[in-house]
Order: sequence, then C-alpha cells, then structure tokens
Amino acid sequence: MSSLVWEERPSLRHPVLVAAFTGWNDAGDAATDAIELLANQYGAEQVGYIDPEEHIDFQALRPTVVISDGVTREIRWPGTRILAARVPDAARDLVLVLGPEPHLKWRDYCDAVLEVVGELGCELAVTLGSLLADASHHQPVRITGSTTEPALMTRLGMSRSRYEGPTGIVGVLHDVLRSSGVPSASLWAPVPHYVASPPNPPGQLALLEGLAALAEVPIGLGELRVQAAAWRARIDAFVADDDDLSQYVARLDAQAEDEPAEGDRRDLGALAAEDDLPSGDALAAELEAFLREQGLE
Repeated sequence: MSSLVWEERPSLRHPVLVAAFTGWNDAGDAATDAIELLANQYGAEQVGYIDPEEHIDFQALRPTVVISDGVTREIRWPGTRILAARVPDAARDLVLVLGPEPHLKWRDYCDAVLEVVGELGCELAVTLGSLLADASHHQPVRITGSTTEPALMTRLGMSRSRYEGPTGIVGVLHDVLRSSGVPSASLWAPVPHYVASPPNPPGQLALLEGLAALAEVPIGLGELRVQAAAWRARIDAFVADDDDLSQYVARLDAQAEDEPAEGDRRDLGALAAEDDLPSGDALAAELEAFLREQGLE
C-alpha cells in the first residue's frame, strides 16, 4: 500500500516536479529554502503528503506541539508535503515536494514520489541539493549536477558532478527517476564550509537560477539577489578582521582562479595545513560564534 495520501489531484499544465529535503542533502538550508521561496512566490497549495509513519523515526525527528488560537494544542508531524504551484506567464506549472530526508523504507518513499509524477503528469523531475565544499564566499556559486538529457547539460553550462561515495535521498531518488524513464536533473550548490549556518542566499539564488533555465519558468529573484549581496558583505566584514580567516579565504580564491572548470578539488585539511592555517572546522566554529553574537544566524 502506498504511503502517498492525496487531498486533491489538480489539473496542471505540463508540470515539472521539484524536490528538496532537509538534512544531509541541504547544507545551509539552501535547497529547502529555495523550495519555500517558490511556494511563497506562487501561492502553492498542498495537494497531498507522504505518510510520515512509514518513513520517519520520531525519536530522531520528533513531532512538535503548537498552540493555535491561543488555546488549542495540536501535534504537528514531520513529513513530506506535496504542493501545486500555478505559474503565471509560463507554459508549465510546478509540483513541489518538500520534507525531511526519510529514515526508513527509501525505496517505498521513492515509489510514492514516482506516483506523484505519474498522477499529475509531470514531464520533468528536478532534485535540488546543497553540499559543504571548499569554496570561497567571494566566488560565484557554480552549480554541479547531472541530467538524463545531455543537451540540457550543454545548454545550461553545468559542470558534471564527479562525486563518489555515500549518498542521500536526493541521489537515490534521482537514480530511481532515471531508471523509471522519467526525464530528470539533479542540481547541487556548494556552500562554503566555513560559513555553513543557514540561511545561504547565494546558494538559493544559484539553485533557482539553474531551475528557471532548466524548467523555463520565470522566478522573481530580485529580492534574493539583494539578500545574497548583503550576506556576502556581512561575511566580508568578519573576514577582514580575522587574519587567519583572511588567509584561508585568499587561498580558496587563488585555488578557484587556478583550477579548470572540471579540475579536482583539494580537501580542506590539505589547504588549512599550508602555512599552519587553522582547520576549516575551527574557522567555521569561530565564524558561527561571531554571527550568533551579531544576531545574524
């Protein structure tokens, strides 16, 4: 029996499914914040959900108690929401899938998402993710990823991911979509290791720009661009007052200038070891403490 529960089945125009998940696949909350921005911008409405009882360990991710109307206490369960967003001035609409990375029954979970694709007639599925990387906040966010449509890779100027190792639900879902014959793409934004605390407007912006080009839907990004510029300015202010971090970021900038687009990336430990720089973890902890003190987290 499917864990997908429908509240309604809307009629949509050539829809594209866009999915993101909290947790391992969501450094700096960039991927899920991008989905939330889409939901808010288009007034998306919930049309279904995936039953959390089948996929969530409630000791690891507990439900919350909220009080509504100042009186009524209710339990809110963590789960995956299915939202429909009708996009004005575009030839297609969006189906948004947003929730925590499941703990249990990943194959059944992916089958539920495939059911959404089939029931709503989605013509393309796009997964969004963000990962910690040895990247500088000065540099443009370079989206990596893969697609089952090679022409899209060339048209969008995407650099192909060369990652091998453990994966999360985004990687698994993308593989299931591909093996099921659903045209799909996976977009990933790198988040600077030393400033991993959410939000990360530059990461959100890069993911949404990639999605807009891929799905050919208009997304209003003016306010997000302002937020991204302000975010970089705040980080610049801290970096300028910290000699160790200034050296660290300067080395990342030099590395970015020297590397070809498909070059291998050096790891944080090797980079920090040069000239006895502190580790990336130590710098990240110092920066996060500063942001908390400034009320910027």
